[in-house]
Amino acid sequence: MISRVLFASVLLTAVALISACSGQPSGQSSDSGSTMLQGSGSTFVQPLMVKWASEYGTLNPTIKIDYQSTGSGAGIKAIQNKTSAFGASDVAMSDKDLAAAKGGEIVHVPVVLGAVVLTYNLPGVDKPLRLTPEVISDIFLGKITKWSDPKLKTDNPDVKFPDTPIMPVYRADGSGTSDIFTDFLSKTVPEWKEKIGRTKNPQLPKGVGIGGKGNEGVMGQVKQNPNSIGYVELTFAKANNLPAALIKNKAGQFIEPGSESVSKAAAGAVANMPEDLRFELTNSDGEGAYPISGMVFVLVYKNQEDPKKGKALVDFLWWITHEGTEYVVDLHYAPLPKELVTKVEQKIGSIASGGQPLRK
Repeated sequence: MISRVLFASVLLTAVALISACSGQPSGQSSDSGSTMLQGSGSTFVQPLMVKWASEYGTLNPTIKIDYQSTGSGAGIKAIQNKTSAFGASDVAMSDKDLAAAKGGEIVHVPVVLGAVVLTYNLPGVDKPLRLTPEVISDIFLGKITKWSDPKLKTDNPDVKFPDTPIMPVYRADGSGTSDIFTDFLSKTVPEWKEKIGRTKNPQLPKGVGIGGKGNEGVMGQVKQNPNSIGYVELTFAKANNLPAALIKNKAGQFIEPGSESVSKAAAGAVANMPEDLRFELTNSDGEGAYPISGMVFVLVYKNQEDPKKGKALVDFLWWITHEGTEYVVDLHYAPLPKELVTKVEQKIGSIASGGQPLRK
């Protein structure tokens, strides 16, 4: 019995020594030397990121990309703590967030544009609703509590609203989608700015609404509960065959969310973007611009400790912002404007390992 235990102990020690001496880089799997890139963050971009990972993996079988839809707040924490190769967020990191990063300077790489929409489950209503920022604010502040409220009828005279209570649904986790939604309302409704403000974690008045985790959670609550309304990324509403409201923009137009109207929002913002590319698209100028538009950033360290993983990451970023754009519109996102792609190329080109650029 003792000899068997001793033999097992020696065998385990030998296996551990072989593994320790194998030189296997962190994040690289043992099957044929393939490289694993772990990503984490935005649920907003999750449907597209899954598509990108699949298509890129087909073209590059030795690169494995695992993306976890954890929310923008979690994605920022993951890159700060170096627990993932890249984070994804619908909101740019703050100066405070950047200062907390454990691996040095972080580069923001915009990869795609999208719309945050107000989707709803309203039996008997088959037309897209027209909503103003003030009405949206009043619903989520608990000031408009019934679908039959006169303020809703004003902009929807042809809709026969039921006299039923409204159930608002909000994000219960740290969310870039919430940041886009609350940023829009903070720019357009003084009362919202004063009471809630721009935030990834909106604290609605007590007793107002129910929460859902991730875009998936909010979408699930809206789909399951008649008379509800919530904010999600457009792809989730489309995938669940639920409507998306037309939203009144800065020019006074009620705009349908879609790739074209989101691109128009971006066109009005590109000229004034800062060098680090940390900016937002909400309430953008321009005719036909959808006002609750957002952008997804991939967050990466400018200095990559592992040159092999760093090269794989840089090549993936280049692909998704170039060849990978062919999958964007079909999933109800919008591609980056050409002027922004040029700036993105410069950012990707700045990522290096040991002082050597990884994109050559």
